[in-house]
Amino acid sequence: MTSLPTDYSYLYGKPLSRATIRTSPEDFCVTEKLGFEPEGEGEHVFLYIRKRGENTDWVARQLANFAQVSPRDVSYAGKKDRHAVTEQWFCVKFPMRRSLTWSLFGGDSVEVLQAVRHPRKLRLGTLQGNRFGLRLRNVTDPDDLAKRLAMVRQGVPNYFGEQRFGFDYGNLDKGIALMRGEFKERQRHKKGLYISAVRSWLFNQLLSARIGQNMWQTLQPGDAMMLAGSQSCFVADNPEAETDRLLQADIHLTGPMWGRGELMSQGPSRDWELAQLSDWIEIRQGLEALGLKQERRALRLMPVDLQATAESDDTWWLEFDLPSGAFATSVLREIALIESAS
Repeated sequence: MTSLPTDYSYLYGKPLSRATIRTSPEDFCVTEKLGFEPEGEGEHVFLYIRKRGENTDWVARQLANFAQVSPRDVSYAGKKDRHAVTEQWFCVKFPMRRSLTWSLFGGDSVEVLQAVRHPRKLRLGTLQGNRFGLRLRNVTDPDDLAKRLAMVRQGVPNYFGEQRFGFDYGNLDKGIALMRGEFKERQRHKKGLYISAVRSWLFNQLLSARIGQNMWQTLQPGDAMMLAGSQSCFVADNPEAETDRLLQADIHLTGPMWGRGELMSQGPSRDWELAQLSDWIEIRQGLEALGLKQERRALRLMPVDLQATAESDDTWWLEFDLPSGAFATSVLREIALIESAS
C-alpha cells in the first residue's frame, strides 16, 4: 500500500451499506459505445469482440498471431476489465487482398460478434463511452443503498478509479520512483501507465479537497468550467451568472491534469488550486519535466440512464452509461462500501 494519502472525500457521506462485486465475470458487464459505424471498406478490419475473464492486451496479442500481423497493427479504443464480460471493438490493419474467416478466432472465452472494414485505424480513446451492467451481492443495508441511488443521479465525484492505480497502488508508487530516478522502465506503455497514475492521483487530491471544503457546487472567480458532453472549457468570470448552469449540469467545474504551462484557472480559483497542491511540488515538477501539458478534467460525473433492480433482499442489478475515461467504480463508491470478490 502506498504511503501517499488516498482517503478521498465522499460527496454524500460514507455509505452505510456494504456490497460485493465481481463474484463472477457475469456480475460486471461492459458494452462499448463507439459513437460511429464502420464504413464497410478500407484496409482496417474492425472486430466487435465479446470476452469473458480476459485481458484486453492479451486478446490484442492473440489477434496479431491469428492474423499474422505485427502487434503494432492491432489496436483498440479502450482497455476493459479482465474480471468481467465485455464487448468492445478491436482493429487489425489487414490488406484488402487478404481474406480471413474472423469468426474462427477465439474460443470459450473470446467470440467475434462482428467484422467490418473501415478506412482508418481505431485509436485509443476514440469511443463515445460505455454501458455498464453491475451486480451487487451481499448488500447489508438495502434501504441506504436505495436512498443513495437517488442521490448519485445528480452526479458523483469524477475520481480516477482503482484500476488506474494498480494493485495496492503499485502503479502510483512506481510512477513516483520513476520520476525520482529510483526506478527504470524500458517498456513505453508501462512507463506511460505509471506516470498516468501519478497525474491521476494529483487530480483526485484536488477533487477531494473541493468536496471536503464544501465547494462542490460553489463557484469561485476564475474557475475553469467545462461544457457538459464536450471537452470545451472557459473561465467563469461571473460566478453568480454561471451557478444556475452548474446546478442544472449544463456545465461542470474542472480540475487540473498537471503538466507544463499555466493553469487555465485564474485569480482566486488558481490561488486555491495551487494551495491545495502545495505539498506536492516535487510531484508537480516531475510531471512538468516529463513534458506533459496542462489539461482539465471535469470534477463531476453524471451517470446516464441509471436503472436499478432489486433481484433479492441482498442482490441488486445496476445499469448506467458513462462517457469515455470515466470509472464505474467511482459511481459505486458513493452507493456502498464495495469489496471485489476477484
